[in-house]
Amino acid sequence: QVQLVESGGGLVQPGGSLRLSCAASGVSKYAFNIITMGWYRQDPGKERERIAQIIGDGTLTNYADSVKGRFTISKDKTENTMSLQMNDLKPNDTAVYYCYALYLQSKYWGQGTQVTVSS
Repeated sequence: QVQLVESGGGLVQPGGSLRLSCAASGVSKYAFNIITMGWYRQDPGKERERIAQIIGDGTLTNYADSVKGRFTISKDKTENTMSLQMNDLKPNDTAVYYCYALYLQSKYWGQGTQVTVSS
């Protein structure tokens, strides 16, 4: 059973930065390095949006247009942790951010972490 725990959310001013982390347990370091993982976000009243995905060891990544050039997804296989570096944050980045992992034909989710961008 894969478990994902997010951390790093909070309140930040427009133009600021945050780094979200997603720690994975229940999966070997080998498996962690090859599975697909990513981030969704959802704000009340809006549809859930997949914003970033990392495939395998990170050779291939993709981003939603809304975050491209500002957010960077990465994996640290020594720590079984995936991160999302978020720069130049805007008020419409405010949402609950969820990490996910695709492993053995199942999709696993973290509990979510709140990001609020406000002055």
